[in-house]
Amino acid sequence: MNTYLDVMKRLRDDFMRADYRTDAVLNAIGPHGQMALARNHTMAATRALAGRDDGLATLIRLFVLQQWQPAGPVGRAVGAASLTELGLLTAEGSGFRAAVDVRPFADDTDGTSGWVVSDHTATLDTRDIPPAPDLVLGISPASISLAQITPRRSVGRALDLGTGSGVQSLHVARRARQVVATDVNPRALSLANLTFALNGITVETRLGSLYDPVQSETFDLITSNPPFVISPGTGPRLVYREAGRSSDDLMKDVITLAGPHLTDGGSLHIVGNWAHLRGSSWSERVAAWIPAGCDAFFVEREILDPYEYIEIWLADAGLAGKPDYVARYTEWLDYFDRLGIEGVGMGWITMVKSGSASPRVLCESWPHPVRQPVAQDLVAHLRAVDVQSWSDAQIMDLPWVLAPGTMQETASVPGHENPSHVVLRRADGLMRAVEVDSGLGGVLGACDGELTLARIIAAVAQLMQADPQALTNDLMPHIRQLISQTWLTPSGGTGVS
Repeated sequence: MNTYLDVMKRLRDDFMRADYRTDAVLNAIGPHGQMALARNHTMAATRALAGRDDGLATLIRLFVLQQWQPAGPVGRAVGAASLTELGLLTAEGSGFRAAVDVRPFADDTDGTSGWVVSDHTATLDTRDIPPAPDLVLGISPASISLAQITPRRSVGRALDLGTGSGVQSLHVARRARQVVATDVNPRALSLANLTFALNGITVETRLGSLYDPVQSETFDLITSNPPFVISPGTGPRLVYREAGRSSDDLMKDVITLAGPHLTDGGSLHIVGNWAHLRGSSWSERVAAWIPAGCDAFFVEREILDPYEYIEIWLADAGLAGKPDYVARYTEWLDYFDRLGIEGVGMGWITMVKSGSASPRVLCESWPHPVRQPVAQDLVAHLRAVDVQSWSDAQIMDLPWVLAPGTMQETASVPGHENPSHVVLRRADGLMRAVEVDSGLGGVLGACDGELTLARIIAAVAQLMQADPQALTNDLMPHIRQLISQTWLTPSGGTGVS
């Protein structure tokens, strides 16, 4: 009898033989098929595959489009009997249906590729099927974002907290000697183990909530896409998105309890939500979550008002158009009113165990486009020189280097010789931009790590026929902000790695 690992290795070989990989699937279903699947519709992909009976087409119909397939084509593509015994396929009449979603993925930014095993999308093609409470999601926008904010660095031990179908572990396993994946949902761990076996990687899975499964263990890297949805405790709870905690308490616990589980220099990376409470600052609230000895950067990508937020998640639960929709909507609104929630922030958290005597916490709303992967830039912000603790003299006495790849853009009025606006723009990370005048632009353009800032400002002042001290006083607030935003780093790399 074939063992579990033997079956998964055979399936991996079958997938490779049929070229059941990301590029081949995307090419087969075409751009319209791709866009339609993003909207949970299969018709465009089905039409693109019309007339094909090869292994790739069979696998796409079976695992991605959730379509019944005759026994003959399925048997030619995969070992149907062993997959049925393992629970991946279900025999139905003279053919089979896939019991789970198995689809390829590839991340060009770090070279990770493989296959992810998850539950089917309940609402595919507008089906009126409520998701099961223990539904396990596959690749999602949140899981993609988390992978992109997690640094691509080699580590000893890594923790995938709330692994779901195992997406983050696939990324981390490429660079970690040991990976531990936890989840409170037993079904999630079952499917994650299938994902790991199918990809031929070793990940230790453990059942339990938050850090209970790892007790006093420490990790160089922790990554988490926790069940962050803020919802009342009424009605069915979907484990993948709701933890049954009040407000954003789960997010708070993931962060506040992480300190003892991080090695010195270790980092925590999270995608999640936090509440905007009436009469209080969101940034002050979340800053208080950071444990001693750690620094953190909260990047708020968007803010939703309660109505938009509730509508999104009620639809996600398959409640749109249901008889109790208005009643459930009202429950959520009343819950938000009781807690004083006037909005919900959605974004990224990067936390590093730096050994700081007091936490250094950066909070920024950044709804603008970014260049992925953005992980390195987020960490760089935490490792930037803490300009609040530096005097003007210390800053002036150092040579600085302008961020590589900075581009200059100019805008001019037709017929005028000089530009009316000059903007410096970063092409990496958060893709920041700053408008500069002749003084600041001249100083930044000369920051190549050779001359101290004092000598550069003196030279620019002479060219402008300006008083050096007056120019210094005018530029220093801008210089401090640019240093904190990683535009400028000390020559030799001090402050940022």
